[in-house]
Amino acid sequence: MPTLTTNKKALADYQVLEKFEAGLVLSGPEVKSVKNSQINLKGSYITIDNKSQVWLIGGHISAYKPAKSSQNSYQADQNRKLLLNKKEIDYLRGKEKEKGLTIIPISVYTKGSLIKLEIGLAKGKKKYDKRESIKKRDVDRQIKRILRGR
Repeated sequence: MPTLTTNKKALADYQVLEKFEAGLVLSGPEVKSVKNSQINLKGSYITIDNKSQVWLIGGHISAYKPAKSSQNSYQADQNRKLLLNKKEIDYLRGKEKEKGLTIIPISVYTKGSLIKLEIGLAKGKKKYDKRESIKKRDVDRQIKRILRGR
């Protein structure tokens, strides 16, 4: 399962409570572009419409260069449909309505020949939470350095 991209900004700004695996609906050239790691999840989020369809909003997939001639009207920032089980969609819809919870994309990876998107049910971090996680990460690094030196 090689990871193609991660949403580092989301992991810094949100505390992930639960993770889910979703399939992405892509066209042929988009699949090749994603497998070349030409996808950016920064600033993107997940929404569920009234027809119980899950959408990735704001995900940027660059056009595949060799197929440029057939993609004259290609939109890199278009909304993309996600594939989830009905139970998972209903669960996420209920949790999304709770105050302070949102659904964010975490990473894109391959599973066999399929492209999967890891999404997370997340709660926003406050400024002091962000500082605390940075401080904890720095302390862990220093401990590892000291232990490596022995």
